[in-house]
This record gives sequence, C-alpha cells and structure tokens, in this order.
Amino acid sequence: MLARYRFWLLAAAVTLILPLTLSSGTLATEVLVYALAVLGCNLLLGYTGLLSFGQGIFFGLGSYTLGIMLTRTSLPMPLAVVIAIVLGAAIAAIVGSFAIRQKGTYFVMLTLACAQMFYFVAYTATDWTGGDNGLLDIPRHSLSLGGKTLIPLESPWQYYTFVAVIFLIVFAILLRVADSVFGRTLLAIRDNETRAAAIGYHVKTFKLVAFAISGAVTALAGALHALMTGIAPLSNIEYHTSEMILVMTVIGGTGNLFASVLGAAFYVLAADWLSTLWPRWLLLLGLLLIAVSLFMHRGLWGVGESLWQRVAGKRGPANGKNGERGKLDTQGDPT
Repeated sequence: MLARYRFWLLAAAVTLILPLTLSSGTLATEVLVYALAVLGCNLLLGYTGLLSFGQGIFFGLGSYTLGIMLTRTSLPMPLAVVIAIVLGAAIAAIVGSFAIRQKGTYFVMLTLACAQMFYFVAYTATDWTGGDNGLLDIPRHSLSLGGKTLIPLESPWQYYTFVAVIFLIVFAILLRVADSVFGRTLLAIRDNETRAAAIGYHVKTFKLVAFAISGAVTALAGALHALMTGIAPLSNIEYHTSEMILVMTVIGGTGNLFASVLGAAFYVLAADWLSTLWPRWLLLLGLLLIAVSLFMHRGLWGVGESLWQRVAGKRGPANGKNGERGKLDTQGDPT
C-alpha cells in the first residue's frame, strides 16, 4: 500500500523537512512554487518529449492575472487563483496548437518566439502590467468567512503552509495523470510517435492536452509567486524564466515527478547559498550546472536511483534476484 503512494509521501516529507532546515519561510515557499512550475515542464519534456521554451509565458501570465484581479477588482483571492489557472491552460492550448505542428528544432523555435512575443506585449501594455516596474502592492489577505479568519496568510510560514497544501494536492493529481492511460500514452508518444499514431492514437490531441495541463500548473506557480513577493515583475514572463524552469527540470531528472521537486530544491537552495559567497555567484552556478550536465545525465533522481540499486544489490540475497529487488520505479522513464 505504501509503495503505491511512495512518491507522494516523499513529496510530503520534503514539505516537512524544509521548515526544519531553513530559517526563511519565503525561501522554503520559493522551493515549492518553482517545484510546481517544474512539474508542469516535466510533464511536457519527461512524459511527452516536448522541449518547450515557453513556460515563462504561463508563469508570468499567472502572476499578472492574479495581480490584476487583486489590485483592480474585489474578487476573493481563491477565485483569482482559479482564473489564473484557467487562463494559463487556455493560453497554453493556443500556443500548443501552433507549436505542435512542428517537431524538433522548429518546435523549440516556435515556443521561443511565442515567449518573446508575450514578453513584448507585457512590456508595452504598461496600463495593465506596469511595464518595467511590474505590478506592485499585490495584497495577500488571510482567507476569511463572515469576518472570521479561517486561514491566516500574513506571516511567511503561514503562507508556506498554504502553498504546501496546494503543492501536495497538485502533486497527487499529476501522479494520477502520469499513472493513468493518458500518462502512459504520452510516454508511448515520447518513445515512438509514429508507432503511437499507427496504433490509432490522435497524437496532436494528446500533446495539446499535455500542453494545457502544463500551462495550468505553471500559471498556478506564477500566481503563488506573485502572492509570495507582493509583485508581478516583468522578469516572470521573460524567456530567462523558461530557461530557469527547464534547467531545474533537467537537474532533477525527467520522466519522474518527484525528480522535479529535487531539481527545484537544488537550484533554489544552491543559488541562495552561492549568492552569499560571491557577488558574481551566477558564474559559480554555471560551473555547477556544467558539472551536472557532464556527470549526471539522468539528473539527481538518476544518481539517487543508481546509489539505491548498488546498496540494495549488496544487501540482496545471493539467489540471483538482487537486481530485481533493488530496482526503484521511475514512473516510466527507464533511461
């Protein structure tokens, strides 16, 4: 029974470990927010085989949508978050409908072009987005009913608890998606798109749905980020944000959802630590990422899996079944 929910339990363990090991509630929240964004990217790259440089579109869109809803309307925060999610899914479906018509390099170029286009729109629509300054003073009120506070959100750790609950719910949903027939079909499309089409699967429809789900999850991450910081900066929709999310995905490992949590935690915490060592910490981070690319082709999850198999192999019985008992499931990515 526990084996079935092992990845969700690991994610829950991370949400419990972060408050015990970090003194900053904002930093802990940032880990979970970017973990959500990486989950969306992993669904495209790890499960569908789509290398998208457009994730920053949905992240920034979520930030701007929530900011506009809370600063210019009287809508309650939960409804504003839902609107951000729906709009993220809709825009992702539109972007995906154009991008999935191409493959390989041309697909990447289309997503990058869309990212630049949305950045230009955000930069020029200053009445709505604030331009260079972004949207400022986004309120983060506690959730209340009838004048009584139900869920306080004022302090960083109170907000962290709120984000942790949302993160675990979304993680559980995506686990169900990945383990469903839909998720296994995505893996079949990733491994051999021609064969999947020959069997009878409508490949473009599956890709489009994956795009929409990815956009919804990433927009949710952007909305939560705006609530965390109180601003929706222009940088949230830059293509650099897409690159950062993609790097986190590769660091953690593709094809396994919990690997997304590892990648986000490693990147955010490493960046925070390196920034205290040297003003030009991005150079150090670049060297670290080069090392990951050269020596950890399967990401942090792949390293952990290899170590587990070695330990389990040494402990296993000498009856030829060591390898079978030492294997750790990877949710469909055996590479």
